[in-house]
Parts: sequence; C-alpha cells; structure tokens
Amino acid sequence: MPTTKQMLKAIILCQYLSNGYKPIQLFRYDPKEKYIYIWAGETMEIQIFETGSWRFINE
Repeated sequence: MPTTKQMLKAIILCQYLSNGYKPIQLFRYDPKEKYIYIWAGETMEIQIFETGSWRFINE
C-alpha cells in the first residue's frame, strides 16, 4: 500500500501533468519495490518513493 506522502505527491504531479496537457499513459504502484510509477506523454517517466520524493527516469 502506498504511503500517504506518496499518494499526495502523486496527486500533485498528476495535476501538474494534466495542466501541461500531458496524457498519463500508465500509473502503477509496485508493491515489491514500494514506489509509484507514472508514464506520461511520449517519454516522461516518474518514480515516487515512500518518502514522497520523486525523480524523472532517464533511460
């Protein structure tokens, strides 16, 4: 189950993405690794960690 900090950060980031007209392609919680993954637009990938911190994934 995601932490409260993760859930709040996910809502904020999804709102930012929506404001920028970026379609959210995939939204997933990984219970094994305990992070939220968001794939938006064509190439934007975001991880949200248990602490509420987040990062872009540059692969």
